[in-house]
Amino acid sequence: MTLAPKNADDSCLINQTVPAGVPRSPSVHLDEKSPLSDPNPNPTANSGDNNESQMGRSVSVENAASPSSSSSSEAGDDDDEFDFPEGGLRAWLVVAGSFCSMVSVYGIINCTAVFESYFSTHQLAGYDSSSIGWIFSVYLFIVFFFGIQVGPIFDRYGPRLLVAVGSLLVVASQLLLGLCETYYQIILTYSVLGGLGGALLNVPSYGVIAHFFKRRRGFATGVAATSGSIGGIIFPVYLQAVIPELGFAWATRIIGFMLLFLSVIANLLVRSRLPPSRHPVSVWPDWTLFKDLKFTFACVGVWFMEWGIFTPLTYIVSYAAAHGQGTTDAYTLLSLLNAGSFLGRFLPGFLADKWGRFNVIILTNALCVVTVLAFWLPAGDSRALLITFAITFGFASGSNLGLYPVCIGQLCGARDYGRFFSTAMMVGSFGTLSSLPIAGALLEIGSTQGQGQGWLALILFAALSYAIAMSCFLAARVLAVSWNMKEVY
Repeated sequence: MTLAPKNADDSCLINQTVPAGVPRSPSVHLDEKSPLSDPNPNPTANSGDNNESQMGRSVSVENAASPSSSSSSEAGDDDDEFDFPEGGLRAWLVVAGSFCSMVSVYGIINCTAVFESYFSTHQLAGYDSSSIGWIFSVYLFIVFFFGIQVGPIFDRYGPRLLVAVGSLLVVASQLLLGLCETYYQIILTYSVLGGLGGALLNVPSYGVIAHFFKRRRGFATGVAATSGSIGGIIFPVYLQAVIPELGFAWATRIIGFMLLFLSVIANLLVRSRLPPSRHPVSVWPDWTLFKDLKFTFACVGVWFMEWGIFTPLTYIVSYAAAHGQGTTDAYTLLSLLNAGSFLGRFLPGFLADKWGRFNVIILTNALCVVTVLAFWLPAGDSRALLITFAITFGFASGSNLGLYPVCIGQLCGARDYGRFFSTAMMVGSFGTLSSLPIAGALLEIGSTQGQGQGWLALILFAALSYAIAMSCFLAARVLAVSWNMKEVY
């Protein structure tokens, strides 16, 4: 018997076959959609799966009837050629592997405030806020920008090599960070080395979930995305306890060994399932995707959402310290923020599958604006308001980085997900590159005027960024399904 490689991850024999327990859909006659029909229907498929399959096809036909939804309907048609497991041991093991690899990316990102506070008072005490902000902006920029190259490679060849190399780089970054004493050393180790590793891990971590889930994709992605919250809770508390005892160098080395353990699990579990994309591998973004205004507005929304989310994540510890909070209390705020984001990553992902992915991300962006203006803006030295802001903003923003990949996935087929997602990340990467230097510059300029004007400017910058992001996601939704608020999209 000869097996032709039909999977991007074709070195694994099981990935060359239809997963066990996943029935093929029966043939369904559709006008002008005959390629969707299965030439070899399986009469033993249960009625529940038949109904789901027929529902998926009917939605695609309805979308095709709308000119404003042409690209989305093509994405749906492409996905309907395959049966998605929507669960089962193999699918949830892949989610577990994605969880482990995301800790190395978003767990570290959610500790940015700890590193910013430490660097500004130790190795880089002589540098201004804007200069220090470039360290974290460059890191985030590399994580997202280099997704342009990673996405098409994932679509074509699968996740294995990408996850293996990315794991080595993020572990090496943490092991070497404790040796860095100068600005350029920190840039090379934390920003460049860690950023490249994060870029190699980020797209495959999200992409493999899209291979196993369609109807429940938001929920599955939300489960994996809780990794950032777990890392953001554990790492700040750990660093607060260990740095005074063992020093910064050994504290970061131990984090490196933690990531090594998680990386081994990720490399064992992360697998792809669908056949490789037909599109050629390219190191350039696919500019033709921007012909779809829905995708364009979604990408601009990602840009401004990056401006909004990373400003509080990076400066919450410094803000608390500048307003009379002790070091322990300031670090605790970051853990509380990430604790709030744990539920914020899980619950909106679950609701997105029921209410619509774009509907939920619009709602959570609006909630971010409210929490920033209602709790952070008047907080000052009030510990109660700071705790309230940390928890509520954590919940509201927790879904930001987990939902937008699902929204992008709604605009394309699963096999082309890496190409769409990496192009969107390219746009978002320039948002992350500019967000923290702009916030730092606003803080420095405002501080020269006294009376907390710098912090006022920084907080308003975050709120305005979220308001623009919400408007962009709303525009994408309106282009897709008009102003019908009852439409699930």
